[in-house]
Amino acid sequence: MVSVTRSVFGELPSGAGTVEKFRLQSDLLRVDILSWGCTITALEVRDRQGRASDVVLGFAELEGYLQKQPYFGAVVGRVANRIAKGTFTVDGKEYKLAINNGPNSLHGGVRGFDKVLWIPQVLSNGVQFSRVSPDGEEGYPGELKVWVTYTLDGGELVVNYRAQASQTTPVSLTNHSYFNLAGQGSPNIYDHEVTIEADAFLPVDETLIPTGEVAPVQGTAFDLRKPVELGKHLQEFHIGGFDHNFCLKGAKEKHFCARVHHPGSGRVLEVYTTQPGLQFYTGNFLDGTLKGKSGAVYPKHSGFCLETQNWPDAVNQPHFPPVLLRPDEEYDHTTWFKFSVA
Repeated sequence: MVSVTRSVFGELPSGAGTVEKFRLQSDLLRVDILSWGCTITALEVRDRQGRASDVVLGFAELEGYLQKQPYFGAVVGRVANRIAKGTFTVDGKEYKLAINNGPNSLHGGVRGFDKVLWIPQVLSNGVQFSRVSPDGEEGYPGELKVWVTYTLDGGELVVNYRAQASQTTPVSLTNHSYFNLAGQGSPNIYDHEVTIEADAFLPVDETLIPTGEVAPVQGTAFDLRKPVELGKHLQEFHIGGFDHNFCLKGAKEKHFCARVHHPGSGRVLEVYTTQPGLQFYTGNFLDGTLKGKSGAVYPKHSGFCLETQNWPDAVNQPHFPPVLLRPDEEYDHTTWFKFSVA
């Protein structure tokens, strides 16, 4: 059984609306999700002793989410990740987006899907959020109707994304939760064992845009097909962290893409998706300046993201998986976050 309760989380400034919190609870998980940005603000999972800890980074108060912060727990869009120089062409017409990450556009622009109030609808085992992104929002063509649905099934949190467009537009939606399976507020993720089921990854330039090469992981730091202990692995390969797209083998059906095991607590997170890509990000830009829940600070490498999505800059790279949604089609992707203990 899943229980769903709703409560007021806070009021937006200058009467812009009320942000609600939805608590989804099963016998194995408890998840809190906000109507602001469809944000996962807490996720409690038991360890092998049966003790529950919150394993996502975030804030206890609404103010935290309204300040400049790195998309903690939010749904990002219209297009997750980076679009080179914030420009692309559809059907011969050039579109210019807001530049908000070096020379590029990141996660939908200055006011992406993470910075808006969504309309909630309570379901028997979860909550569905919807909104209409107007034509021209952040520079994107056409009106986009979007539905994001969170449901709980035992130890599994399921996230479904659907969208319909009035004009051809790029769409790639993901959730940007930062996990730490030792519990949020733990100093780092170096003792986590990571596996990613991918034979190839996308090398990037100095602004983190894919170069266009689809490179084999074999013999590189990106070969995570067998479990690696993260801290040792970063040291061994002399890299400062990951912020890269892994090219998943699966077609549009549900396929396994990643597993993270925290030996200390026994917690395991497995990720399954219908998406073609997984951005593995190790919190390289966290710097300890943000005060999170229970007074925690979040230094570099204190959380990791497994963002299932289309490949970055796919709208400008014709040999990447197609990212354009046409008016007669429906965007429909699902990601499963499955928690267990080992």
